[in-house]
Amino acid sequence: MKVSGFTFLRNAQMLGYPFIASIQSILPIVDEFVISLGPCEDETEKMIQDIGDDRIRIIHTQWNENMQTRGFVYGQQKSIALFNCTGDWAFYLEGDEVIHEDDVSNIRTAMENNLHDKNVEALVFDFIHFYGNRNTYAWSPAWYRREARIIRNNVRSFAVDGLYFLVMAQNRKARYPRAALANARIFHYGWVRNERQMNLKIEHVGKYWESAITAEINYADVDGAILKEFRGTHPKVVHNWFPASEGVFKADPHHTLTSRERKHRISLMIEKLLGIDLTKKHYKLVK
Repeated sequence: MKVSGFTFLRNAQMLGYPFIASIQSILPIVDEFVISLGPCEDETEKMIQDIGDDRIRIIHTQWNENMQTRGFVYGQQKSIALFNCTGDWAFYLEGDEVIHEDDVSNIRTAMENNLHDKNVEALVFDFIHFYGNRNTYAWSPAWYRREARIIRNNVRSFAVDGLYFLVMAQNRKARYPRAALANARIFHYGWVRNERQMNLKIEHVGKYWESAITAEINYADVDGAILKEFRGTHPKVVHNWFPASEGVFKADPHHTLTSRERKHRISLMIEKLLGIDLTKKHYKLVK
C-alpha cells in the first residue's frame, strides 16, 4: 500500500498557520507529501525545505486572481496537488490541521482494511475545532464534526473548494464519496492563531469568496454557549506553536446573537433531544 499526502499553501508563515507541525504530523503516515505552493511573500518555502524530508515535493503554482467565486481557487490548488499524488490513497491535510500521534496506527489500519473494498472511496475523520486558545473548542452545527480527508486515488474525484471532495459517478453527475470511518481525529487550529494574523488572512483571501470583508474579526464576538473546555492532549508537534493562554476562552457576555447563531442554538436543542447530528455531511457512510 502506498499513501500520498497533499495540501496547498500560500504565505502560510505570514498568515499564522501551524503548517510545519501539520506536515510533520502526517509524515509518519505517508510515502510522499505533495504541496501546491502559490507565490509567497514570506519564508514559507524555506521553512518547508528546512524540514529536510525527501518525501516532500513542492509544485510551484500560480493563483487565478480573477477567480473570485465561492473559494473555487482553493479547489483548483487542492486539485493540482491531488492530481500529482501517486499513492493508493491520497490524504488531504490543510495547513492548520494536525494529526495526533496516538491516531497514526488507527489511520493506517483503516486504509489497510479498506484498501480492497472498492465500495469505500474515502475515509472520514472526527474534527476538533479549537477556538480562541488551546483549551477551548467549538461544538455547534455551524462547525462540521466529521469530514472526508482521505480519498481513494483511482476514482474520478475533484475539489470545488478546500473543504470536500466530489466523485464523478457519471460524465455529467457528481456526488459525495462513499466513506468509512478512519477512527481518528483531526485537530483544527485555524481559530487559535492571534487575531492580527486572522484578520490578515481575511484580508488576503476574502476576494476569492465574492466578498470584500471589511469588519475585523474579534474572537470574543461569539456565542459563548458553543464553547467547550478541551481536556485531552494535543499533538506533540504543535506544542511550541501555541500562543500563551490559560483557561477556557471567554466570549463577550454582552454579545448579541446573530440570526444564524439563534438558528444553531435551536439545532443544538433538537440534536440533544433527538440524539441526532444536524451538521452538513459531504460524504455517505457505507461502513
